[in-house]
Amino acid sequence: MGEHVVKLPDVGEGIAEAELVEWHVKVGDPVLEDTVLAAVMTDKATVEIPSPVAGTVAWLAAEIGEKVAVGAPLVRLRVPGSDGSASQPPQMGGTAPMEQPQTGPEPQPQPERQRMAAAPQAGAEPSAAAKPARRPALAAMPAARAPAGYGAPRPAGEKPLASPAVRRRAREAGIDLRQVPGTGPAGRITHEDLDAFLNRTPGTPARSGPAPDTSVEEIKVIGLRRRIAERMELAHARIVPITYVEEIDVTALEELRAKLNADAGSTGRPRLTLLPFLMRAMVAAIREQPIVNAHYDDEAGLIRRFGGVHVGIATQTDAGLTVPVVRHVEARDIWDCAAELARLAEAARRGTATREELSGSTITITSLGALGGIATTPVINHPEVAIVGVNRMAVRPMWNGSEFVPRKVMNLSSSFDHRVVDGWNAAVFVQRIRTLLETPALIFMEG
Repeated sequence: MGEHVVKLPDVGEGIAEAELVEWHVKVGDPVLEDTVLAAVMTDKATVEIPSPVAGTVAWLAAEIGEKVAVGAPLVRLRVPGSDGSASQPPQMGGTAPMEQPQTGPEPQPQPERQRMAAAPQAGAEPSAAAKPARRPALAAMPAARAPAGYGAPRPAGEKPLASPAVRRRAREAGIDLRQVPGTGPAGRITHEDLDAFLNRTPGTPARSGPAPDTSVEEIKVIGLRRRIAERMELAHARIVPITYVEEIDVTALEELRAKLNADAGSTGRPRLTLLPFLMRAMVAAIREQPIVNAHYDDEAGLIRRFGGVHVGIATQTDAGLTVPVVRHVEARDIWDCAAELARLAEAARRGTATREELSGSTITITSLGALGGIATTPVINHPEVAIVGVNRMAVRPMWNGSEFVPRKVMNLSSSFDHRVVDGWNAAVFVQRIRTLLETPALIFMEG
């Protein structure tokens, strides 16, 4: 058998390392050419790493959440060599890991995760040398009897799967987890399984109410969640924010939007949300206050003011918050903005957005839709200097000079980097947006 080393490829211009966010294989797994081995993340873009050859996984480079340098070994595969010891590629299925090849550098001791991955499948009879010694504490612990009809104990030597919190509860209650059937993945014993076992054990008083939940779940901060945490920490540490909240009467805008959407089917144009109107209003307001469409490089002491308006749209996905970018909004009309916004939001939710589509924004919009609240304090997307937050729309009574009338109203909550944007400039910027949204015909005239 020979060995093939799969190295982390160049995953983007200027990228020196990437974070490992998912293993698709484990030690001992057979793989075919183009089988996905792992997923890595860089700048919020996830990249899958395929296998260039068929073989069997012999070694994995890192734990989930660790960073791997570009060009560094990621996976080692055992592949059929020229010595005639193997002539067929490995078959997909439950194949036990093969012995380490005798050629090449001396193999490093396997970490615990890899030893577990290479262990025999549950139910297989281990050899006498491979049988783990039982812990004295477990051997001496009085085993609680399983209630009649509740399930047979596990075979001797088979270790039940359970979290540390479940094991601690079992020890405190004097329960042998081998007697407890598990309903979780791969037979894992949950707190609910332990509660059911306790409630069915003779002599154990039945609980009269909900059982206390003493579980503590530890979630490793990796991948996109770690990227978000790092960005928020950077923004909090470096930016001095000021938040400006203004009320906007969007009654006329909503009437216009409804009329345009009613005609969308016959014209073939995309349906419009409020955001394309806001994007175009921001372009007009930026012409008067260009300082808000900028990056502040505080290390170099430079403000980079951009002519093009590249609007980041904060988008919630199953994996976390991403910010796809609608580029050159100043050159797009309302419908073009809507189409591009829909395309990018769908790509972000599916996880197919490219690194270029998730970077390069000069100003950001954040909106929670119906959950937007009355007011928010949006966090600026460093190194930008402004972010516009859309709050919930509601019908409120408004005084028109002679009587109260129902109007559709919402708040804009906008944050600015006060090191770059003065309060007066921030207020003028938001007031210009307000004027355009309250008189939407002006947006088309600004065109």
